[in-house]
Amino acid sequence: MSHDLPSLNALRAFEATARHNSVSKAAEQLHVTHGAVSRQLKALEHELGVSLFTKDGRGLKLTEAGSRLRDGCVDAFGRLRAVCRELEQVQAQAPFLLGCSGSLLARWFIPRLGKLNADLPDLRLHLSAGEGDVDPHRAGWDALLVFAEPPWPADMHVHDLGPERIGPVISPHHQQFARLATAPASALLGEPLLHTYSRPQAWPEWARQQGLAPAQLKLGQGFEHLYYLLEAAVAGLGVAIAPQVLVAEDILAGRLAAPWGFTETPARLALWVAQRRQDPRALRLADWLREALQGA
Repeated sequence: MSHDLPSLNALRAFEATARHNSVSKAAEQLHVTHGAVSRQLKALEHELGVSLFTKDGRGLKLTEAGSRLRDGCVDAFGRLRAVCRELEQVQAQAPFLLGCSGSLLARWFIPRLGKLNADLPDLRLHLSAGEGDVDPHRAGWDALLVFAEPPWPADMHVHDLGPERIGPVISPHHQQFARLATAPASALLGEPLLHTYSRPQAWPEWARQQGLAPAQLKLGQGFEHLYYLLEAAVAGLGVAIAPQVLVAEDILAGRLAAPWGFTETPARLALWVAQRRQDPRALRLADWLREALQGA
């Protein structure tokens, strides 16, 4: 042989066939066709230079060489399965590290963290905050909660949680609140608008959806992060623009108002999980997030 081991797929096909004494049952177990298993067995026999099965009526019977290989496969695959189970248990006991923006963490996630811990006690969630273009490939993260536009990265499994909806918000403490709260959206063209450097397209996108010319917008104070922008808006320093999910609690509490409503953007809020890190906890977290967002 030119390699230390034959194809592992061929060995799996052989082990399943030897266990069931049937190519059809092996194909069913492996979720492949009868022909695919037969080809794997023929290739394995050719590579090893021995016959592994003989016909036994309508079934198969292992040759002496086949019996020896079966015993080796049972032992090897058994040990592999045991190690994989141990690794899965280690993964299940390790903390689940979730990355998300600091503004999403502070304004939406932390107020619901107690309920999440009660609902998913085995998750052992650890949170890591970032801002701007958060890298989904960052080492150590198990998943990333992010607003982003499709198409999604090919190496990510994406749990779509819902559309992003954004709109202007203003504090009742703003000096012009009484006038602006009943004014049309076009009234904002003359206002110095609060904005973030991390998402400069937010106001122009909103203006286009309102049928307004983005070039007529007047940008005022800028902030590095959305969290600071919203704190400035709550303080009455100006009109800000933000995702609805991040200001819903402020609106309910009367700290902010949204007289012009919210509109959908092309972005989606989604939980991204690297394909190589398939963890059943990610699906449970996605289901919990989806339910929590529907009640947000």
